[in-house]
Amino acid sequence: MAGGLIALLDDVAALVKLSAASLDDVAAGASRAGAKAAGVVIDDAAVTPKFVEGISPKRELPIIQRIALGSLVNKLVIILPIILLLSQFLPWLLTPLLMVGGTYLCFEGAEKVFEQFGWIAHHEEPAAESKGSADSAANEKKIVRSAITTDFVLSCEIMVIALNEVAGESLTSRAIILAIVGLAITVGVYGVVGLIVKMDDIGLRMAKKDAPGPQKFGRFLVGAMPKLLALLSVVGTFAMLWVGGHIILVGTDELGFHALYGFVHHLEEPVAAIAAVGGFLGWLVNTFFSLILGAVWGAIIVGIIFGAKALFTGKKSTEHAHTVTEAGPPTDQTQS
Repeated sequence: MAGGLIALLDDVAALVKLSAASLDDVAAGASRAGAKAAGVVIDDAAVTPKFVEGISPKRELPIIQRIALGSLVNKLVIILPIILLLSQFLPWLLTPLLMVGGTYLCFEGAEKVFEQFGWIAHHEEPAAESKGSADSAANEKKIVRSAITTDFVLSCEIMVIALNEVAGESLTSRAIILAIVGLAITVGVYGVVGLIVKMDDIGLRMAKKDAPGPQKFGRFLVGAMPKLLALLSVVGTFAMLWVGGHIILVGTDELGFHALYGFVHHLEEPVAAIAAVGGFLGWLVNTFFSLILGAVWGAIIVGIIFGAKALFTGKKSTEHAHTVTEAGPPTDQTQS
């Protein structure tokens, strides 16, 4: 009996150790996956505050909460089951899908750079009519729908990038890790977004205090918000180019084209051998060339897409002019 009890306790202890190791693996996997999705996360945090510009301050946080809930539905209810099925039954499709996502990130980043230099026209402000009008339920619904649609694209990128980091784990581990990443990123992003959009209100209230210290800090907060949003936008752009370029770099190597990855890896090796700082310097080299690759690849895609748009628009205008010419000049019905 005593021997059986000791054996049972040993089995329980082994199960506890196994569970602890599994939790450690899940935590490590979630950490790796979340870090790789950093570029998209920063861009998500930079984009979302624009959807509540012009909204009454009392409605900002409720709208952000609704967007955050929609983001969770995007990640956990729609995207997660689909990519888990793909990873289980069509794992060979993940690298091409990831490269499509990386291409989209490169395109988005390059497009922002082109817009900044005035080489292409800026996007029109989204939902301008809903932002400028009253806080009606219909207008809020439009804003939330538009934000959730934008979030869906970014969430796809986040989840696919995260999945690629833990593709070797079991199906259960992948599901748990991706659920943790999706939840943590959503809470983190929209918590930061909520803080950003309320920062000016907090600053205004502090600026009305009698004490000079809170007044000064309040004015600082009000003045800092536009600069913070501008900084987030710049960091988000570079992060998209870096992450997208790195996805393309690794993806081409996995698909059998080793030249690009081999070139970058060859440049990493000398600095990676430096004591103490070698790992960081190697990462910098990889990041720099990933950024360059992302910018070049993104510029090519921007050129193709905008060239095709211009060609299509020009062709449509020519056909319209030809139709008008064949119909002849309009007759003056007012003459007798």
